[in-house]
Amino acid sequence: MKNTQSYIQENKDRFLSELIELLKIPSVSADPAFSEDVKATAQFVKSSLENAGCDLVEVHATAGHPIVYGEKIIDPSLPTVLVYGHYDVQPADPIELWDSPPFEPVIKKTDIHPDGAIFARGSCDDKGQMFMHVKAFEAMAASNEIPCNVKFMIEGEEEVGSVNLGKFCEENKEKLACDVVLISDTSVISNDVPSVTVGLRGLSYVEVEVTGPNRDLHSGVYGGAVGNPVNIMCEMIASLKDENNHITIPGFYDNVEVVSTEERVEMNKAPFNLEKYKEDLEIDAIDGEKGYTVLEQTSIRPTLDVNGIWGGYIGEGAKTVLPSQAFAKISMRLVPNQTPDEITELFKSHFESIAPSSVKVKVTPHHGGDAAVTPTDTVEYQAASMAMEQTYGKKPIPQRSGGSIPIVSLFEKVLGTKTVLMGFGLDSDSIHSPNEHYGLFNYYKGIETIPYYFKYYSELKK
Repeated sequence: MKNTQSYIQENKDRFLSELIELLKIPSVSADPAFSEDVKATAQFVKSSLENAGCDLVEVHATAGHPIVYGEKIIDPSLPTVLVYGHYDVQPADPIELWDSPPFEPVIKKTDIHPDGAIFARGSCDDKGQMFMHVKAFEAMAASNEIPCNVKFMIEGEEEVGSVNLGKFCEENKEKLACDVVLISDTSVISNDVPSVTVGLRGLSYVEVEVTGPNRDLHSGVYGGAVGNPVNIMCEMIASLKDENNHITIPGFYDNVEVVSTEERVEMNKAPFNLEKYKEDLEIDAIDGEKGYTVLEQTSIRPTLDVNGIWGGYIGEGAKTVLPSQAFAKISMRLVPNQTPDEITELFKSHFESIAPSSVKVKVTPHHGGDAAVTPTDTVEYQAASMAMEQTYGKKPIPQRSGGSIPIVSLFEKVLGTKTVLMGFGLDSDSIHSPNEHYGLFNYYKGIETIPYYFKYYSELKK
């Protein structure tokens, strides 16, 4: 693919400047205040696909944010790759913890990214990684080296659970028909140790509300007699794990996949430095489930974490109130054989059962998704392995990820296709956190690697 790779090298500066323009648009899907920006981002993606060489590009309205679809059909008899990505981003809060404004991209060198990294919300998750596919496709199209049919589906609701994607897929099965789905929304082990993600955890996300008295009360007049919802909720949440960080919800582990000793041994061969891990996070100790390594705790074991908690007075100075209500958002990462509906119901039933009679409890389910494991003995995986070996100079390691991409199981159910997770980010890129960034090395490496995936996949499918 000499011409494609030459085109990439000749246009690297433009590819970067176009990504920077995309990152300037605050496409925060969770906040209605940014709805017009989300729409503007969809139009940006549409124009980018048209300019890259798609023969058909459409923006589809949904009950929420738009989905952008594009395609270039070379020959109906050839295999078809569907590229999925998302253009929406997480909220940038807390803004004050960013070293530079989250939607004013800057390039800075770091110890991990000596060639520089783009600091901006969405740079790694997922605008930077999604845009790699647009630019790789452009390079193949400009060089007349597209070896198979290519389709794009870029959505704007991944960060809020892809609530309208399932309906879109159901209604557009023929349009989306493909042989494999290709996604870059995951990471590699490091810039000198490539990897392909072969497993994802599922997700159950809930919000809990604990209500006591009918109004905030004077903590002196009523304190000591009336139950405090904040205190009570904290005690309830604390009871959800035991001293070994084992989740105490009855039935929670009943269907958890048991990973063989042999597979556990193999997964722990991946490069990992515990001391460097703790140093990077500025923590003194690991506090995970006993009996499992960090690599296992973050991939093959389920979790329960409080993502946010609030109630009472949190402003400046003092206000001595006994709060009327307390709230928390809780996520549970799931492993194969656990379903989000089942786990959500187990959580709801247990949380309600442990509430004292002095308070009322409400559990509101939010989005969720199934875990997914992809086989490594398929041509789809082999093509990814060959492509990364071509550009990294070494064979990638198959690795399970701790994150969740619920649409992977959706694609298998609705479209009947497997997904290849060929990501290029790093776990240290601060996705969902202040100072999110994406290395220039990683951005360009992705653009260089993706055309080889299309080449090898097309050859292996013959």
